[in-house]
Amino acid sequence: MEQSIPSTKAGARYNGVPFLTLRRREALVSWLFVSPTAIGFLIFFVGPLVAVIFYATTEWNLLSQRSTFVGLENFRDALTRNADFWHVMRNSAIFALGLVPLNMALALALAVALSKPRKGVIFFRTVFFAPVITSAVAWAIVWKFLLQGEAGGVNMMLASFGIDGPNWLREPNWAMASVIVTRVIKMVGLNMILYIAALQAIPRDYDAAARLEGASEWQIFKYVTWPLVAPTTLVIMILTTIGSFKVFDHIYLMTGGGPENGTLVLAFYIYQQAFEFFEIGYAAALAMVMFVIVLALTIVQVLMRGRGAA
Repeated sequence: MEQSIPSTKAGARYNGVPFLTLRRREALVSWLFVSPTAIGFLIFFVGPLVAVIFYATTEWNLLSQRSTFVGLENFRDALTRNADFWHVMRNSAIFALGLVPLNMALALALAVALSKPRKGVIFFRTVFFAPVITSAVAWAIVWKFLLQGEAGGVNMMLASFGIDGPNWLREPNWAMASVIVTRVIKMVGLNMILYIAALQAIPRDYDAAARLEGASEWQIFKYVTWPLVAPTTLVIMILTTIGSFKVFDHIYLMTGGGPENGTLVLAFYIYQQAFEFFEIGYAAALAMVMFVIVLALTIVQVLMRGRGAA
């Protein structure tokens, strides 16, 4: 009985290499795992970024719904023609220069005090970290009432000591300082936890060896502790600086950019141009400026960490 010989195509189907090889299956599974993050990145980051770049090159009024391509005119307007932009950048720099050193110094002091196990340390860590997870809206509203004029809780407390406090949020010289301090109090707990983690990672043998050599507590901190927490300090400094340029909720709820535009920072100025003056194109250009600032700070962080590792 004659047996049929399979054709070349049939032989290739049964004897050839299968399409889903082990390597291809592993690659497919890997892509399936990362696809939610990749899709989210494309939709929620790349997509809006491309849209903002496009809007920044147009003159688009939200009310009239008219869009005209103007190229780099919005950027020229901000950088060379609009004096308010540089006033806003000055306010943003003042806010950052006031917030970052105060936040970092207070966070490090709290971390040094609360990093070692002692009675009540868990309670105080919780107290200082609680504002971080407190609603920013509730926090700002409460402090707005506390910092009112004569009826505010802060001034009532000062009056009991015979001190006549200012109207904190209505005087230009005090409004910025008030917003900075309240922001520091709210966010210092996060940096405190980062510093505590860095301090607890330092081997205790280093402190013991320094004490055997006769070093004081200040010398141990200066020559042992501080250099070892320097990488954490760099990360905290960059992240806090970036966060200071993006602050919006405190300004919006406590001062509204006032008084006399004394607390008008970049994030709130972008919101104002887009949703109060309806200049979407100009607001998009300002958003690109803020993006470049944040990107530059991130690159500085990466370069400085690279040098530190080297």
